[in-house]
Amino acid sequence: MSDPIAAGGAGEGTRAVRAGLPEPVKYEPTLPGPVFAAHFHLPGEPTGPYTYGRDENPTWTHLERAVGELEAPGRDGVETLVFASGMAAISSVLFSQLRAGDTAVLPSDGYQALPLVRAQLEAYGIEVRTAPTGGDAQLAVLDGAKLLWTESPSNPGLDVCDIRRLVEAAHARGALVAVDNTLATPLGQRPLELGADFSVASGTKQLTGHGDVLLGYVTGRSGEPMTAVRRWRKIVGAIPGPMEAWLAHRSIATLQLRVDRQSATALAVAQALRGRPEVTGLRYPGLADDPSHQVASRQMRRFGCVVSFTLPTRARAERFLEELRLVDDATSFGGVRSTAERRGRWGGDAVPEGFIRLSVGAEDPEDLVTDVLRALEESAR
Repeated sequence: MSDPIAAGGAGEGTRAVRAGLPEPVKYEPTLPGPVFAAHFHLPGEPTGPYTYGRDENPTWTHLERAVGELEAPGRDGVETLVFASGMAAISSVLFSQLRAGDTAVLPSDGYQALPLVRAQLEAYGIEVRTAPTGGDAQLAVLDGAKLLWTESPSNPGLDVCDIRRLVEAAHARGALVAVDNTLATPLGQRPLELGADFSVASGTKQLTGHGDVLLGYVTGRSGEPMTAVRRWRKIVGAIPGPMEAWLAHRSIATLQLRVDRQSATALAVAQALRGRPEVTGLRYPGLADDPSHQVASRQMRRFGCVVSFTLPTRARAERFLEELRLVDDATSFGGVRSTAERRGRWGGDAVPEGFIRLSVGAEDPEDLVTDVLRALEESAR
């Protein structure tokens, strides 16, 4: 009888609960504890899977299999590598694939650390072109590019691009395509199924979901590009600790439960904010009238946990955040406890002073909607 998980036929909840688990051994835990080892017994020739702690670790192996089963269920020839953080994973792709004289295309409205990455790429003699995510604007600057980097949905503006369309155009020009899948998670969309070469994410966010782990990963088709990513991880040493890897794997078991709850509540919050006179620029791809909804509906199965909107002034936004009782004023997103922040406080995003990024947690929807609407009312006084 075939294994429905290995064949990609199991439901997403079943897959999340079982992902990456080893074959059961009598009297052993179902998820083995973290392996803390800088070195391993290694007599003779170093031919085994585990030789030195910077290269491989059994705890990483279980986690990498788990992520791979979510990102590319039932697909052979796909591998996943885990990293110390999302930025470590992002850097591994960009700096392992590009050389002096190459051209990369990045989103102009992506994660706020991308300008830092751009400066470093340019310092290495790599040309960087940028274009916004919405409207597939990156199509206009693809000619001659070696790598296209996309973020869909984008952070923090929540624009969506047509991944399949961009992939086809990039591949026709000989470019590789990487998709930052952090906001969507593998349960929201699978970039490799849309043709991308790499799916990259910060596991710090909704994948692990508890705000207590820094982690990143890269999933891609086996071959030279992924071999180069692995080599970059070895050179830089941007590896996760075994405890972080174990916690991440433990957390994946509840991913489908969390994603479903958070996505449904995010839609409820967005619907409650619609029509509020003090709210402008409301974005959530799951809203039927969101500018990205049609494209998102074609490639996403769930629309994420983040809602963004703008209040009239910086002062109003700060009062709103102060009045919230169930939402922590914190950066990052994807955790079981709702968080929000005035994103402009960091200075790296091209957003209005009153722009709010709200990450919806696992609280009861009615409680969270009530808290958000009450804080809006109180902040007007």
